[in-house]
Amino acid sequence: MRTMSRTPEDIQDELLVLRCQEGDDDALRALITRWQPRLGRLAWRLTGNRESARDAVQETWLAIVRGLRRLDDPARFRSWAYRIAVNKCADWTRRRVVLRSAASDLRDAAASAPRAVTGAADQEDDAAHIRDAMAKLPGEQRAILSLHYLDEMGVSEIGEVLEIPKGTVKSRLHHARNRLRQALERMNE
Repeated sequence: MRTMSRTPEDIQDELLVLRCQEGDDDALRALITRWQPRLGRLAWRLTGNRESARDAVQETWLAIVRGLRRLDDPARFRSWAYRIAVNKCADWTRRRVVLRSAASDLRDAAASAPRAVTGAADQEDDAAHIRDAMAKLPGEQRAILSLHYLDEMGVSEIGEVLEIPKGTVKSRLHHARNRLRQALERMNE
């Protein structure tokens, strides 16, 4: 569960979920409209590929629509939807590994990653620099950093999404931060 208080947006999501569970197609369209961009950004961060992210999000929505009636607590929609998206991206990653060797994956990632601009570091350059460094991290570390910093989830909610204990989240978050810092330092050399 999220540790912060519920926002009007959270309450609106809960109401939409309840209406969807009752078969309201308009509510489903509204839920998709509200959540498509968030799930798309997460999938893009995890896959590093826009087309693959679109495929993963489509698979995510299929799973959400199929399972929405079984969601017991509408307040848990956020973590439930993110968990499905993370799992669909992990499925995509596993399929990708089967199709390509690890060396080929590294070459592809390096070739497709945008290059950081050297010189004056304005906000856009910093963001590109961080994206480059994150693209080089393993998927699990990209996921935990993305959920924490970009989706502003707390340790407990990340634990729910990734289905791991809070202590494991803290440990993995610590290691991911260190690895990101090292990647950024290497890029600055």
